[in-house]
Amino acid sequence: MAKDPGRVFIFDTTLRDGEQSPGASLNLEEKLAIAQQLARLGVDVIEAGFPFASQGDFLAVQKIAEQVGGIDGPIICGLARASSADIKACFEAVKPAPRRRIHTFIATSDIHLEHKLRKSRKEVLEIVPEMVSFARSLIDDIEFSCEDAGRSDPEFLYEVIELAIAAGAGTINIPDTVGYSTPSEFGELIEGINKNVSNINEAVLSVHGHNDLGLAVANFLEAVKKGARQLECTINGIGERAGNAALEELVMGLHVRRRYFNPFFGRAADSPTPLTAIRTEEITKTSRLVSNLTGMVVQPNKAIVGANAFAHESGIHQDGVLKNRLTYEIVDAQTVGLTDNRISLGKLSGRSAVRARFEELGYDLSREDLNEAFARFKDLADRKRDITDRDLEAIVSEQVQQPEARFQLRLVQVSCGNALRPTATVTLADQDGQEKTTVAIGTGPVDAVCRALNDLAGEPNELIEFSVKSVTEGIDAMGEVTIRLRREGKLYSGHSADTDVVVAAAQAYINALNRLISVQGSKALHPQFDVVEAPTRPTI
Repeated sequence: MAKDPGRVFIFDTTLRDGEQSPGASLNLEEKLAIAQQLARLGVDVIEAGFPFASQGDFLAVQKIAEQVGGIDGPIICGLARASSADIKACFEAVKPAPRRRIHTFIATSDIHLEHKLRKSRKEVLEIVPEMVSFARSLIDDIEFSCEDAGRSDPEFLYEVIELAIAAGAGTINIPDTVGYSTPSEFGELIEGINKNVSNINEAVLSVHGHNDLGLAVANFLEAVKKGARQLECTINGIGERAGNAALEELVMGLHVRRRYFNPFFGRAADSPTPLTAIRTEEITKTSRLVSNLTGMVVQPNKAIVGANAFAHESGIHQDGVLKNRLTYEIVDAQTVGLTDNRISLGKLSGRSAVRARFEELGYDLSREDLNEAFARFKDLADRKRDITDRDLEAIVSEQVQQPEARFQLRLVQVSCGNALRPTATVTLADQDGQEKTTVAIGTGPVDAVCRALNDLAGEPNELIEFSVKSVTEGIDAMGEVTIRLRREGKLYSGHSADTDVVVAAAQAYINALNRLISVQGSKALHPQFDVVEAPTRPTI
């Protein structure tokens, strides 16, 4: 990559930093589905995970490298702390991808050095070139991050960056790790790096930031003006604490305000050349997929992808939009893939027609997956008159979210009413096919179902979130249910969709329970909180 490629690279970290959101853990199939959609979206780099964290994370990164990485596809990247063990694991995981990257990092702020790393500045200055050189000996494409750069001493930061570039880093990432910076401060930091690092022309400047003060997107756009040419972001802005900079907001900000940003790239203001390679019509679909699979519901007033982003309630606004949409809309809904397509598919439709429509929506299903999706489609067509693209997306999203199933739902039946005590009868099957049935009473039908499921599963947990929303309009609309369970301080999400919200709730609860069981007992490292106590020397 050249220092200034003339456009902005989009580095998506949904599968790494985004997955660190509480309760947003993903299984292998879910990660692959998201990675494939990110490739369709057109991101330049997919940070697929932290391979050293666990065997599961290693395998997920490796599978994404094998199946999603390609000559014309995105770069597949793995994260590694500045240690030879991390870097070797990262190399082995991304190795199958024709275009691959190792992203290694170490903290540079005094508060991190003193309280987390317990290292001196001198020690960090020794570790950085050694570990970057080792990574560069394995792969040509190396990215180096100065963790907590936003709170680091600029003079020390310049010194670290210069050493990293000299050792072979082609991308330098400047993270606002705790979301502390303001736009003017962050812009000055990027400008200072460009002016004071002697070999900065040999690397692409990247930025990563969190949204603790709600300023992540603003910080990034200011950084672009000062020379940053890679933006590290996530779909829907998910991530630790208040999340990361939102990909859809950054991309559409650069798209809608292209005339404003063009001069910072040496272009004429009216140049029509896009500033990113993102296929914007894939944004809405990607947002829904990530929301469904992570269980992280998108707030209605979320920019670009929220349910209300293109809704108008005020009479004055409605009148203006009817006369000319530009009066109150600066983004064409179709630009981000938001359509209201209704398809002429019903219970008499054949498999080939359904498959063709799935392909038009961007879903490449295997024979087995298509058979299951078609069966669910036929079942839905018997209960619902009009089937929309959103219904089909709900079918596929739930089908992908199938954690290693310890339990399968066989039957759920409830009785309730104003003169009845809500009662649920539930049958579960275990991995051996053995079925168990129980009856439970609750404060409502969903509570009764959850109590019955808990009795049968015998896995202690606390239900902390139950949310239901309609996929489409109408009395026969599918209801999407998201359930989050807590156990030993960790959150586990489950999602399902059905025309019967009680059935959807039962299946979502089972999905969350299965995820809880599959994760229990596995210890995964956190790239920032689990510190390498001493530098390990590279061995090949």
